[in-house]
Amino acid sequence: MSRAVVLVMTIAAVLVGILLASQDHDVDVVLCAMLLFGLTLAHASNNLINDWVDYRQGIDTENYFRRRYGVHVLEDNLVTTKEFWWVTSLTGISAIACGIYVVTQTGLVSLYLAVAGAFFVLFYTWPLKHLALGELSVLLVWGPLITGGSYYVIAGTMSIEVILISIISGIGPTLVILGKHMDKYADDDEKGISSLPVVIGLTASRNLTIVLLLIQWLLTCLLVLVSSAWWLLACLLTLPAAVSLFRNLRAEAPVSKPAGYPDDVWPLWYAAFAFRYCGFFGITMIAGLVFNRLF
Repeated sequence: MSRAVVLVMTIAAVLVGILLASQDHDVDVVLCAMLLFGLTLAHASNNLINDWVDYRQGIDTENYFRRRYGVHVLEDNLVTTKEFWWVTSLTGISAIACGIYVVTQTGLVSLYLAVAGAFFVLFYTWPLKHLALGELSVLLVWGPLITGGSYYVIAGTMSIEVILISIISGIGPTLVILGKHMDKYADDDEKGISSLPVVIGLTASRNLTIVLLLIQWLLTCLLVLVSSAWWLLACLLTLPAAVSLFRNLRAEAPVSKPAGYPDDVWPLWYAAFAFRYCGFFGITMIAGLVFNRLF
């Protein structure tokens, strides 16, 4: 129901912030746990609200793209509306409870961060996604807000280095959402959903995604050269996945499923390669930070 497979992006973003803070500051294990659970549950709540809004607006119907690559529990009549809202309410209330604990332990700035996060949870699906602001929202949320915010809540300070690392972290999920919106360009265009690819076109969107990928690596190299963030060298292990994503972004997506392409992934194309790369990049960032912390 909550599309849990993509929650790994939030878990990775929070862990990067926590591990960054642990390099030079004492960490409260309970506070870290509340951050991790709260932000992950907030992401789950966003997914549930996203499906509900699209369901009520008649978007996720019949053969719409969302129905072709994954289960939609409401459209597929797997749960009742009452059951759906029980789960959504429990998930949202649990996220709020975690947020309240964090605010009471850390102060007013955490409240501002929580309010900003709640805004994106509630309004990402509508109107932000319909105003070509969904992609920018993802960059802000999974970068400065989640990774940078997690660091600030634990450490009580902020630096340019942490902000740059949070942007590096946030670019990964942004590549995924751009890929997803490119994959469903035709369906969104037909439904009148003004995602960024629909507004600027597929070619410009592919070029923008490539630029973001290059920025991610330029920032990574910059931090390795001019700061103590040598642990980012672990991200070199993701180069094969980065090259694969880059090559696919340079060409148009196939009209039909290529031979040997997984049935359970199609019709996702750009999003699939971006998600694979994003997952590897997040894992190597965490591994590098853990190694740095231990040794």
